[in-house]
Amino acid sequence: MSTVNTEPRTLGGLARYIRSKNAGPFWVTVDIFFDDDTAYDAVAASGVINPDMIAALYGVRPEQVKIFFIADLRAIKVSYPRTTPQGSVGDRDMHAAQQFIPLRTIEVPLP
Repeated sequence: MSTVNTEPRTLGGLARYIRSKNAGPFWVTVDIFFDDDTAYDAVAASGVINPDMIAALYGVRPEQVKIFFIADLRAIKVSYPRTTPQGSVGDRDMHAAQQFIPLRTIEVPLP
């Protein structure tokens, strides 16, 4: 009898790189890169990367979230508005370099 692993895996475990950066003083962009089509296709098909999830994670409205699935590059690009403009009082990550971290633990249900 063979067993199939149906436990969800994390985005951080499936992606080769996840990085975040400024997209101007009012937006953050997150890039998620995959090594192979299998991992990219599994995450893209799962629907786990969606405006509602990003909005809940980063405190923005779902209609403000932009998501681009780029199969040829095996990449997913997510952009959302900063809750605090870059460099203003209260900005704790001026370059938005640490904003990708919460995405690493997102569980991805795999078939």
